[in-house]
Amino acid sequence: MQQYSQWFSRQCRRSLSHRHCPKNTQSSAAGQLRRSRVSRFGGRALIVVFTALFSVAAMPDSREVALESLGPTKEHRHATAGILQLMQRYHYKRVPVGDKLSEQIFDRFLEALDPQRSFLMASDIREFDDARHGLDDALRSARLDPVFEIFKRFRVRVDERARYAQALLKRDFDFTIDENYVFNREDAQWALTPEVMDELWRKRVKNDVLNLRLAEQSEEKLIKTLEDRYERMTRRVSQLTANEVFQFFVNAYTLSVEPHTSYFSPRSSENFKIRMSLSLEGIGAALQTENEYTVVQRVIAGGPAAMSEQVSAEDRIVGVGDGEDGEIVDVVSWPLADVVALIRGPKGSTVRLKILPGKAPAGSQPKLITLVRDKIKLEEQAAKSSVVETATGGRTQRFGVIDLPTFYLDTAGLAQGLPDYRSTTRDVRRLLEELTSGDRGVDGIIVDLRGNSGGSLLEAIELTGIFIETGPVVQIRDSSGRVKVDKDTNPLVAYSGPLAVLVDRGSASASEIFAAAIQDYGRGVVLGEPTFGKGTVQSVVPLDKEGKLGQLKVTIAQFFRVNGEGTQHRGVVPDVLFPTALDSDAQGERGLDNALPWAEVAAANYKEWSDTNTDYTDVQARHESRYRDNKSFSLLIEELDAQRVARAQRHVSLLESFRKKENLERAADREEREELFRKAFGASTSNTDEDQENFPDIILHEAANVLGDIIESSRVSSR
Repeated sequence: MQQYSQWFSRQCRRSLSHRHCPKNTQSSAAGQLRRSRVSRFGGRALIVVFTALFSVAAMPDSREVALESLGPTKEHRHATAGILQLMQRYHYKRVPVGDKLSEQIFDRFLEALDPQRSFLMASDIREFDDARHGLDDALRSARLDPVFEIFKRFRVRVDERARYAQALLKRDFDFTIDENYVFNREDAQWALTPEVMDELWRKRVKNDVLNLRLAEQSEEKLIKTLEDRYERMTRRVSQLTANEVFQFFVNAYTLSVEPHTSYFSPRSSENFKIRMSLSLEGIGAALQTENEYTVVQRVIAGGPAAMSEQVSAEDRIVGVGDGEDGEIVDVVSWPLADVVALIRGPKGSTVRLKILPGKAPAGSQPKLITLVRDKIKLEEQAAKSSVVETATGGRTQRFGVIDLPTFYLDTAGLAQGLPDYRSTTRDVRRLLEELTSGDRGVDGIIVDLRGNSGGSLLEAIELTGIFIETGPVVQIRDSSGRVKVDKDTNPLVAYSGPLAVLVDRGSASASEIFAAAIQDYGRGVVLGEPTFGKGTVQSVVPLDKEGKLGQLKVTIAQFFRVNGEGTQHRGVVPDVLFPTALDSDAQGERGLDNALPWAEVAAANYKEWSDTNTDYTDVQARHESRYRDNKSFSLLIEELDAQRVARAQRHVSLLESFRKKENLERAADREEREELFRKAFGASTSNTDEDQENFPDIILHEAANVLGDIIESSRVSSR
């Protein structure tokens, strides 16, 4: 059954992409920004992202920072002045620094420190109320003492809570009492009294104990595990330096302006350079800290995590064990760099991860997976081809599929003039020749961009160019309002037959530029879910030559389609929507605070591929009729609905008998759905790897059906 379980999970991942931190594409901008390297980090700017890709990771200073020594430095004042100037002069969105912005900065700074409102009291918030409307003045004058006073109070509160939690472990908890623990307190009120805070932590500690009891840890071991966890919680905060506090504050400012702008402290900047220069070796996952958990930010194509198909974005790593039988170490509340240090290791060695699936309901038990550390297989990130067959209109049709995980370009090889440098366009051109040549040439092509978070803008333009003759592909407007049009100038077309582009909510940036151009030219049909909506350009700017002040990643421009519409915020809406495209208003850029809104510019001068206006109403109706009759689609949608319900859950029962029953029911329900999936595809009961490999990708197979419908409709109308 394990093979089917992995396959079932893969179907769900393909159909409901997790949050992505899309890569940003290369661009140009005025003045000094034109000379800056383009950042490929995006998303939640309050969190410093480390990767477990690499064999080396910088470790944090393990010494406690004296509370009285925390305060702003002259470097912080100089950095503040430089950041404010860059934001006001070069950022695409000019936001006045005033009381309204100050309120947002204040709230986001508190959110960065105490996102679940589990440490600071309502009295603390009232005491610092002057800062709520004064942080704009602090920015302009570069006098940041109020920021450090807030952090010092937070640190004291964390120490108090850790000591209280450890004391609670000496008590006996009654798990026959029917009460709930509210674990999601993002929108809760700050605790009004110490008694309210004590009760909150009593339930939190009780829940921690219950989780480990349900995981069948002995009483002695679970108490030791939690004592260490609470000790690490306070130690982690006590080791935060003034530079890190400053980084939290500046990112509270930048995130209040726009979600893809962020500040890297000198240490973070150095870590960034180290990560970019090292070989791709490890498990192949980018990690970040959220609350007290180490969370998978994204899984890298070609890495052990991706190849295992057992790790997904938003999964929480709660334990790490080295080797086949090494002790699983609880890593909740660990500093991120320490977790990375445990996970990393030499190629060929084994690491075991205890993971809480990101989409699992609260109170679920973690799963244990084993990975073999390895170099990231870059060939797994390259374009690959396959063939899908369908029966439409009484005839069998064969469709070539080009799976494109990212838009890649070997810039070094290109600069050196190497004849065999790798690029997306060169690889796709070769695959197209293979798929269309000979007597068994395919009837159409599907470009699969699901989960493709972007990459090289140049490759997005050139790839579009092998499907059209010549013409504009994307428009870029900078912060001064100037619009530049990037064009395909090569008249050679590598493939002129029926074309579909398959996208989902993880398709972003360069993927959206390609899909939008194919759609605007009428060159092919776009299928799937509305895309991420990442239509902005960032550049990383050093704040000084010596590197003492850090760097600012700043949003400097915005992408627009050739028809004048923006890809930002709305993304690309498919011509034929698939049923997995539910609650799309909360996905991608649309779910980020302060994201730039949709906008438009004048349309570029372009000629559509065909003069015929394609109406996909009938095709959409056929698709909907087909998936309603498909048992596998119904089961998939049920699973996605269950995940949505789980994400909306805010509390968990502390009644042990109920939790045990709930866990058993969830496991049985999932096994039943897996079994129904297996039967729906007529699989044998042998549970072999060969059986699993023969299972079709439901979404891809339906994309082939839709393209077959379009071809058949064209054939009928041309008679």
